[in-house]
Amino acid sequence: MEGEPPLGSPWSTALGDPPPPAQKTLSLQERWIPLGISVVSVAVVFGSLACLVGSSEQWPRIQRQFFNGSAMLEAFPAVLRGFWTNLAVWGVVLCCIAVWALVLAVFRSLSGPWFAPLRLFTVVYIDLFRGLPALLLVLLFGFGIPALQIPGLPRTSLFWAGTAMVLSYSAYAAEVYRSGMEAVHEGQRAAAKALGLSQWQTLRYAIVPQAVRNVLPALLNLAVALQKDVALLSVVGVRDAVREAQIYTARTFNYSSLVAAALLFLVTSIPLARFTDTIARRDRDRRLQRTL
Repeated sequence: MEGEPPLGSPWSTALGDPPPPAQKTLSLQERWIPLGISVVSVAVVFGSLACLVGSSEQWPRIQRQFFNGSAMLEAFPAVLRGFWTNLAVWGVVLCCIAVWALVLAVFRSLSGPWFAPLRLFTVVYIDLFRGLPALLLVLLFGFGIPALQIPGLPRTSLFWAGTAMVLSYSAYAAEVYRSGMEAVHEGQRAAAKALGLSQWQTLRYAIVPQAVRNVLPALLNLAVALQKDVALLSVVGVRDAVREAQIYTARTFNYSSLVAAALLFLVTSIPLARFTDTIARRDRDRRLQRTL
């Protein structure tokens, strides 16, 4: 209404801000009925699919080939040993991507003619590695660079395949970082400039911390995708979970080891996905509280 002071202003504080709206408390019926409908709906969908697959005449043969419990138990130790390799590679590659992608995003956000080479390098880098499939990069780096036998450089396929994953995923993560930097209000830069901060100091103390907080859910989604894509390293001979499962399959002509590897990936990716959802929900609540 015209004449009333805006919320959050000194005048409104002096007069007393209106209390925030009370949260609606749901009854037990309102809580449990939608949850029950959701559980039943999911059970009906997956139960129907299971009945459809189980009614096939070829299902007993497929069950022996893909879901043989004894074969899974026999292959599990080797698959689990390979899965630790997947997790180790994922952790190292994830740390490298987080740092390198942030450097690329900073390069691209710098203004001024003297930083034009860094901006051009970043644009070419992102266009190149974001335009190539990760599988193709793993094959080229995993087989090609060790064959060059350049003195002083590692010659293992594991190192160069991991490097290919870093180069590919950092191109995507750099764009995520950049979107977070552009989401920071321009007044933040103006305020930092008014305080006499240099461009580097503005990025270090004002822009980057807010940008990382803005894009944290998106970065965690990339981490979930990376956790599965490290299985691509098996194509260059790295004995990870998928490769160990393939070795067992080649020896016994039974594919149950691949299902065991798939279960291991699910055991780690589903909790990570739920953690990502929790962070995204907290970030949404924080933004809503800030706008009230």
